[in-house]
Amino acid sequence: MPQLPAPDYPDDVRARLEADAREVVARYPDSRSALLPLLHLVQSEEGHVTRTGQRFCAEVLGLTTAEVTAVATFYSMYRRRPGGDYQVGVCTNTLCAVMGGDAIFEALQEHLGVGNGETTDDGKVTLEHIECNAACDFAPVVMVNWEFFDNQTVQSAKGLVDDLRAGARVEPTRGAPLCTFKDTSRILAGFPDERPGAVEAGGTAGHASLTGLRLAKGEAGPARVVHPRGSGTPAAAGTPAASGDSRDGSPHDPSPTEHLSSHDAPQDTAASDPDHPAGPAAEEGE
Repeated sequence: MPQLPAPDYPDDVRARLEADAREVVARYPDSRSALLPLLHLVQSEEGHVTRTGQRFCAEVLGLTTAEVTAVATFYSMYRRRPGGDYQVGVCTNTLCAVMGGDAIFEALQEHLGVGNGETTDDGKVTLEHIECNAACDFAPVVMVNWEFFDNQTVQSAKGLVDDLRAGARVEPTRGAPLCTFKDTSRILAGFPDERPGAVEAGGTAGHASLTGLRLAKGEAGPARVVHPRGSGTPAAAGTPAASGDSRDGSPHDPSPTEHLSSHDAPQDTAASDPDHPAGPAAEEGE
């Protein structure tokens, strides 16, 4: 059956959101450009983008609800149903997956008793797998309300969600202190994070992610080629070993300026890794 029109916000909530919306819309020469931050704004009210929130955005911007819905359902940062105070996203894209992301996601589903996109009974944690956290040199990476938790393992990820559910203080690897999903949505709408020290605690990309930028600025030396750890592959005949690399492929002692990531230590791996104790995953169709 056709849905009835979405109900409106209570008068006091509507008045408050309209004042915030006017501030957001004023930043843009074309009002419809404010749709993305307005969707974050209404998400901060109820924890997800409701039909009421979509109606509000449409009325403020002079759009149809179909136009608003098309945007709200396209971007994964907008929830379409209620969720927890903390959205825990495990990267399962290629590098994070083989470095342990698949194992972490599988373990957290079992540990929390939820599936992808589901929320724990206490309303604290919503678990989901995400395609990329743009932090490959810190793989495997978990994000909580879009703050980074780098170089994770199964055990550290379990401890992380346990602390979140217990209300313990949890500090991201880098970036601002954690806040709830609703508070995060309001910040993403463009309103200042007024917590002391939150802005100053902004994170940064890792060493490998910034290599291209440093090369473009002439601030980094030539790339250094090393053999995989434990491969025992010597340098090719007549080819000198790369700086800092031993001919037997053994790990070298990094200088203080080198970046250390989970690549520099053994990690639990996913079933797709040929070295996994269970053996490599079967090829499709086998």
